[in-house]
Amino acid sequence: MTKRIRQGAAIAVAGLLATATACAGQPSSPPGFAGRHLSAERDANGAGAGGAESARAFTLLASGDILPHSAIIDRAAADAGGGGYDFRPMLKGAAPAVSGADLAICHMETVYGQDGGPYTGYPSFKSPPEVATALRATGFDSCSTASNHSLDDGAQGIGRTLDALDRAGIAHAGSARSAEEASRPTLLTAGKGRNAAKVAHLAYTYGTNDIPLPAGQPWAVDLIDKDRILADARAARKAGADVVVVSLHWGTEWQDAPDDVQLGLGRELTASGAGDRPDIDLILGTHAHVPQAYEKVNGTWIVYGMGNQVAGAMVNHEGARDPRAHESSMGRFTFEPPAKPGQRWAVKKAEFIPQWFDIEAGRVVGLDPKAPAPAGDSGGRLREIRDRIQDVVLSRGAAQDGLAAGK
Repeated sequence: MTKRIRQGAAIAVAGLLATATACAGQPSSPPGFAGRHLSAERDANGAGAGGAESARAFTLLASGDILPHSAIIDRAAADAGGGGYDFRPMLKGAAPAVSGADLAICHMETVYGQDGGPYTGYPSFKSPPEVATALRATGFDSCSTASNHSLDDGAQGIGRTLDALDRAGIAHAGSARSAEEASRPTLLTAGKGRNAAKVAHLAYTYGTNDIPLPAGQPWAVDLIDKDRILADARAARKAGADVVVVSLHWGTEWQDAPDDVQLGLGRELTASGAGDRPDIDLILGTHAHVPQAYEKVNGTWIVYGMGNQVAGAMVNHEGARDPRAHESSMGRFTFEPPAKPGQRWAVKKAEFIPQWFDIEAGRVVGLDPKAPAPAGDSGGRLREIRDRIQDVVLSRGAAQDGLAAGK
């Protein structure tokens, strides 16, 4: 399956490459990825040279955890027909929505192993680097890489993962190969030319399964710290970001409701800003393995947890196989430019898209909430899953703030 390249993404690559080669003292790295400098001229308020009135609205889509257990790796090997690993078929069901967005963000939960393997699933993951190729083919532009599994194979695992994402043409945030890379925000482009919006993608995790950060590399994985997150968000804004998006690997596994840490940190992060412009424009949560609620807090949307987009069979804290591990939502947010430079880009439309991962077939299945019943669902099973995801997503009153089902 091939993917059309978004016009904005192509311009971002070309423009950022030109800027990188002109910056003395900056190391050469692939264009359009973490820490690249913006090429468009910016005014003092961070708006493009054409001013805010020339900007265009854009859609940003985000999805949940990509978690290749051993069964998922085996499925990709079978789909490749004996020639490596092909993860594209299992993600094909998500491709229309993902590639239809101006900017699409995934969460790459695991690190990649060496070419040819060996590859492993739980508890210490090493995934085939072909995952990155499939993510790009599906339409993803950037992935958060900060998770409790970021150090499953040490610093070399991080390096292989980010190298593979670079080769695939996917930006990344949350882990780094150098202090210099870690110090710069991931800056993305949504749109075309001077009308394009500049979007910063930042990512953090609650921890790394008690694996210490590599000696001499405290910057290898970004850990959740309120003051650090806000400082990074302000730095990203200063670097020219119109919209700042933060991915957080947080929460309590197998808990549908956001926990007290999520609720408290979410309130604090969304309350910070200057004037009418917040420091953070959108928070995207992962880690709980089940869908969690969306909520508008202090005028900013928080997705507490999107669930697993791709995962094998999982056992919950009670020791039972939990089918919720295959339920997820994708969040889609349409940002519109402000009336004046320096003001907030507001979300004019907020949507959720329910999904289910068919573990037997190894395929992502879209669950259209507006349809009477998914095709082939004679027993109503998928309708029940779809309705359960919707109930959880809307459990904190998001419908009253305008969140609606998308497809």
